[in-house]
Amino acid sequence: MTINKTDEQAFPMDRIDTMRAFVTVVNEGTFTRAAERLDTSPQLVSKYVAQLETHLGVRLLNRTTRRLHLTEAGTRYHQRAQQILADIDDMEDQLGDLQTQARGTLRISAPVSFAIRHMAPLLSQFQQAHPAVGIDLQLNDRKVDIVEEGFDIALRIGHLKSSSLIARRIAPIRLVLCASPEYLARHGTPRHPDDLRDHRYLRYSYMDPEASPAIYRGFQGGQRSGRDELVSNNGDVLVAAAEAGAGIALQPTFISGAAIRAGQLQVLLPDYEPEPMSLYAVYAHRQLLASKVRYFIDFMDGFFGDPPYWDDF
Repeated sequence: MTINKTDEQAFPMDRIDTMRAFVTVVNEGTFTRAAERLDTSPQLVSKYVAQLETHLGVRLLNRTTRRLHLTEAGTRYHQRAQQILADIDDMEDQLGDLQTQARGTLRISAPVSFAIRHMAPLLSQFQQAHPAVGIDLQLNDRKVDIVEEGFDIALRIGHLKSSSLIARRIAPIRLVLCASPEYLARHGTPRHPDDLRDHRYLRYSYMDPEASPAIYRGFQGGQRSGRDELVSNNGDVLVAAAEAGAGIALQPTFISGAAIRAGQLQVLLPDYEPEPMSLYAVYAHRQLLASKVRYFIDFMDGFFGDPPYWDDF
């Protein structure tokens, strides 16, 4: 939302404008980027934040030449102010024609490999259907705080745990153990998890051992355990290594499915396949859900199929 103030001389403080300026500075990281987002000048944004601090009687930001740091008061104010502004926008959406037309910028956090491989068609088709919605997609495999970091939606892969957030299941996520035919020709094909002890494990560093206990124990039981394994926090790297004959990987089929379909990888121990996980769309609970969020979640529902297209091998 644009702050419609061009006069940079003294002006009465507008509570909503100053709140929006502060939240945007925190979310963007600099006064310059905040000014660009608000379509105004950095000087005016700085003046708004200074007026807000004077009004509240506390310092919200500590400024250095390189970074902005939230104070304790600033952190608490940012959380509440961001929610208040979102509620105001949602209320206005509900009262106008935005109830039937989504608009605004939708901030999404998504896992790196999934987003690179599968998000572009989804986003393109969604924006064709809702041209008034802009997309700000941030790729990150860590579990972001969607309220604190200002995201509308976070896509997460795993097993659903209790949370104050709302989650919509989007698609099942299947994990498979796989290796290249060349690797198996050299080292043999395991028929039981115990056979994994003599094989090289291409290990995903974020993998929860409880997700696949039989397979995990099989790899851990070997003489070579841990000595020459390849470890990475990126599944694409491990799948590529498996295709090159470097070892055996346990990876989701949204990464490995294309290589399996092409015969570059072979599924192993299907009878010991881990329990499937799910892809969830997670968002903060609000009584008035923004139209852009509601429309995007509904658009994702069923988009990938059930079973999803990447399991077609």
